[in-house]
Amino acid sequence: MVTLRADEISNIIRERIEQYSIEVKIVNTGTVLQVGDGIARIHGLDEVMAGELVEFEEGTIGIALNLESNNVGVVLMGDGLMIQEGSSVKATGRIAQIPVSEAYLGRVINALAKPIDGRGEISASESRLIESPLQRELIIGDRQTDRENCSSHRYYSQSKRQNVICVYVAIGQKASSVAQVVTTFQERGAMEYTIVVAETADSPATLQYLAPYTGAALAEYFMYRKRHTSIIYDDLSKQAQAYRQMSLLLRRPPGREAYPGDVFYLHSRLLERAAKSSSRLGEGSMTALPIVETQSGDVSAYIPTNVISITDGQIFLSADLFNAGIRPAINVGISVSRVGSAAQIKAMKQVAGKSKLELAQFAELEAFAQFASDLDKATQNQLARGQRLRELLKQSQSDPLRWKIR
Repeated sequence: MVTLRADEISNIIRERIEQYSIEVKIVNTGTVLQVGDGIARIHGLDEVMAGELVEFEEGTIGIALNLESNNVGVVLMGDGLMIQEGSSVKATGRIAQIPVSEAYLGRVINALAKPIDGRGEISASESRLIESPLQRELIIGDRQTDRENCSSHRYYSQSKRQNVICVYVAIGQKASSVAQVVTTFQERGAMEYTIVVAETADSPATLQYLAPYTGAALAEYFMYRKRHTSIIYDDLSKQAQAYRQMSLLLRRPPGREAYPGDVFYLHSRLLERAAKSSSRLGEGSMTALPIVETQSGDVSAYIPTNVISITDGQIFLSADLFNAGIRPAINVGISVSRVGSAAQIKAMKQVAGKSKLELAQFAELEAFAQFASDLDKATQNQLARGQRLRELLKQSQSDPLRWKIR
């Protein structure tokens, strides 16, 4: 017969009580007041941070952008069709971040760093914030002026050396255009050191807004590992339009061309991430090549002037030159570089300045010659030389020239 001893039972209960710990977990929650057009209004979430990720009851993730006195404006990272009014929302305490690793090389992903090329999942053990504080050269021009090919020439020129990691960010482009770019990279052997981040025209505005920051985070990952990286944003006009759409739906006060007041900060905080790290950090680098679309060659519009003021120079592509068969259609007079000859080899320095002056003089004489019937011999010779120089500078599509140091 089993005997029960009261002192043993008392000791066991006392030990269990001493080992018991009460852990209180406080979750910042709210309730959906309104949802639609990729925007949700949340009541509650009193301690949420600007830019913090929030999670809805059915699993959709959003970003808190508007912190108002009686509600929080959240942009949805998805269609949000399953979100219902009255459902709960909780703050995650995290800022938007993505996984990063070497496995992303040669892959096509979306703004959330999820693969969209049908080649399986990507394993990554690290993550980077998509927003954390070398040369930035703007490529600007009208639609159908070969802006994309002018920028991607840089990628093809890396194919022999393969020591530069390239990131191509497609924002608001047609899916067929993105597929064509990826195919060209593969045919030229550039895909093995390239990452393509794509959010097409049918993607939610939130993801088009986030895509450039995702690309920048991936490029920074390699930069801080003593690698050289190059990133193309194609194009930032589409990102600005997506941000304008989000801001208007959040009822932010519109400014010039209906853009919100902080649209300059939208691009400056992105492009200022292009840098050369110090020797202590491994001397890695990140070069940004943003693309901006103009309307009828108007470089004085709001977004073009903003990005021009941020970058170290711009390459202006002219529709008139493009239609005249001059490829690449670079307008030498408007195109400038604040870095200039500091980024050129010695042989290039010796000819670049003189050639640019000759091209400018040729353009003036060519315009004058249209109205003059009788030209002197010196003018005719200068026009002939300018035409030869222009023909010499023509390049076929996706066929960059490489220089060699002997």
